[in-house]
Amino acid sequence: MKYAGTREGVTGAGTGSPRLLDRVREAIRVRHYSRRTEQAYVAWIRRFILANARMHPLDLGAREVEAFLTRLATDRNVAAGTQNQALAAILFLYREVLGVELPWMEDVVRAKRPRRIPSVLTREEVGRLLAVLDGQPWLMAALLYGTGMRLMECVRLRVKDVDFARNEIVVRDGKGGKDRRVPLPQRLRDALASAVERVRVLHAHDLAQGAGEVWLPHALAKKYPNAGRELGWQYVFPAPRLSQDPRSGRVRRHHVDESVLQRAVRVARETARIEKPTTCHTLRHSFATHLLDAGADIRTVQELLGHSDVATTQIYTHVLQRGAGGVLSPLDR
Repeated sequence: MKYAGTREGVTGAGTGSPRLLDRVREAIRVRHYSRRTEQAYVAWIRRFILANARMHPLDLGAREVEAFLTRLATDRNVAAGTQNQALAAILFLYREVLGVELPWMEDVVRAKRPRRIPSVLTREEVGRLLAVLDGQPWLMAALLYGTGMRLMECVRLRVKDVDFARNEIVVRDGKGGKDRRVPLPQRLRDALASAVERVRVLHAHDLAQGAGEVWLPHALAKKYPNAGRELGWQYVFPAPRLSQDPRSGRVRRHHVDESVLQRAVRVARETARIEKPTTCHTLRHSFATHLLDAGADIRTVQELLGHSDVATTQIYTHVLQRGAGGVLSPLDR
């Protein structure tokens, strides 16, 4: 293997900070990967090293990688997506951090993700679910169903991206780093306007207390030093308390934790007595399915969902009444 660099410590045992993992974090942040990706990659790389008796990755090869992935599938019984995430983390370590050419990686077998038909609520079930929610969880859940946004896209929504004049919401930095526009549901205009007004009052209070700063993406804070204190950059759904940024150490008001909405939807499903598996993402599935069922063009739905490939959007055609539910069984003839 070709390698440029020195053999640093791998887990930091007895040497202070884990230098190799620090390099992994630095490489991830340079590429503007999300904090979730950083946490996942660092965790998988650490597990890979510990599973091989703390040996340096340069002393490991295809056999160790395959053995590690096989153990995940056989002993831990992890899903194919989890196994592929572990492989992606190891690939990132070798290619981007250690600068190693990996011809043998082409032979590592990647797990195939089974094609699942998503769980979708009926319109009546969506109504029952939303009826038992209130306040901010209701508004966020209604946005997920009314716009097709992903959970984190909704949680990270900023004031400047809610355009009441154009009746649209701009989703920034979605999956794959892409921006897109989604419709602003008319039934949510007043509720969203009230949410923005609450943010305005809270932000004014934070500024009066010497705070009021919010995290900005992609080094915008250096280019526009005062932007982080402007109302437009504040989160529509802010956290109830100020917190310390784990990367910079600065005290800011972050967005509300996504687990708040996840718990609310879980409780609402039980209260509404909905038997289907129902999560925040189920509302996004329901948005796409109901649009297609109403006659929307699949390319339009693809754009609204932010899918790169229309084949991903086509999965929703399998849950429409035009599928198995629209066929008359021979037993009923």
